[in-house]
Amino acid sequence: MYVCGPTVYDVPHLGHGRTALVFDVVRRYLGWSGYRVTYLSNVTDIDDKIILRAARDVTTESALSSRYAAAYWTEMERLGVHPPDAAPHATEFVDGMQRLIAELVERGAAYVIEGEGVYFAIEAFAKYGELSHRTIDELADSAGARIEVDDRKRSPMDFALWKAAKPGEPTWNSPWGSGRPGWHIECAAMSLEILGDGFDLHGGGDDLVFPHHENERAEAEAAGHEFARHWLHSGMVNVGGEKMSKSLGNFTDLADALDQHGPRAFRLAVLQAHYRSPMELGRDVIADSDRAIERLDALARRARAGGIAVGEAPDEALVARFRDAMDDDFATPAALAAIFDAAGAANRAVDAGDAERASVLLRTVVELLGVLGLELDDGGGAAGDAEIEALVEAREAARRAGDFEKADRIRDDLAAGSVKIEDTPSGPVWRR
Repeated sequence: MYVCGPTVYDVPHLGHGRTALVFDVVRRYLGWSGYRVTYLSNVTDIDDKIILRAARDVTTESALSSRYAAAYWTEMERLGVHPPDAAPHATEFVDGMQRLIAELVERGAAYVIEGEGVYFAIEAFAKYGELSHRTIDELADSAGARIEVDDRKRSPMDFALWKAAKPGEPTWNSPWGSGRPGWHIECAAMSLEILGDGFDLHGGGDDLVFPHHENERAEAEAAGHEFARHWLHSGMVNVGGEKMSKSLGNFTDLADALDQHGPRAFRLAVLQAHYRSPMELGRDVIADSDRAIERLDALARRARAGGIAVGEAPDEALVARFRDAMDDDFATPAALAAIFDAAGAANRAVDAGDAERASVLLRTVVELLGVLGLELDDGGGAAGDAEIEALVEAREAARRAGDFEKADRIRDDLAAGSVKIEDTPSGPVWRR
């Protein structure tokens, strides 16, 4: 798998978090299903936006990109996103990019404009537009075309593979003069060099279908390479119906969202929408997911309070239902429905005193949540939880001693701290 990673000129926003989580789950599910997965996600550390931001901040492109790359990986770790097997940086693969450009020039699919650089000739690639299912004329009329006006180009849609050096910009030597690579050649060269021809999956946000992925595919195949066999694109995160992006200035920092709601609530919120669909990811949506996480945790606490261990094997029918959902284009909403049904059945089994069935269902919930990168919290670990546990036990001791005034006072104190106690046949359980 090759997944387009961040262009590191600012802190990550909710859209970055969604894209990373989508492909983290794809990777986890494929591994759970028995595939050996090699996963690459790049870092674009040289780009027009990086150059402009570095100039604005009076720093170097290298220092700027290093700072924001570190911020990105910090939030990915908080989210529980498994690190990629390789995270190639564009500036480390310029030689490979030049080799791919040279192949295109040799085949007549690219040409040199003196003083400007090297351009890809889209008319040399008959399949241009197939990935985005649009004709060249339709693409030229779209807002995403980002056409660079130059009368010396053979077609207005031709795009830069190598940009001639400009004052104050980072440059590398090349057969076509000093300069730097264009954006699209970066991922094409890195994916082919590391994974080889005909790798299985190429992913990214659906804003990359055109021009980025269309151009990557054209570059690779016009040079004679077999490129990605399958493409996956995650939908955009919207704010009030408008795409969230740095350029629009309407993004919420991913770090702020995780600080307020926690990584598990964010992950669950993302998975409750199909990966290809655009989604609203505001505070209310994440807060709803936070409450759903609490319901799952309450099951784990009930099981622990009742001495019910996680079983050795899950419920096969529920596992099959989960697998059918995920095999249908990674339909995580349906997969989550199977998990929540298992959790509901586990609670009923606890109520009925059927520890054996509850154990099997608990195993089902734990295992399938793990495939999606989620874990249960049974309240047995954190210091804050330990304090709550002690108060709950003190309340029980007071009730057994007949001191109901003290028991009610402890209950009210916990409620004031947003902790609710539920008395069950197997003992009290609490949730925030």
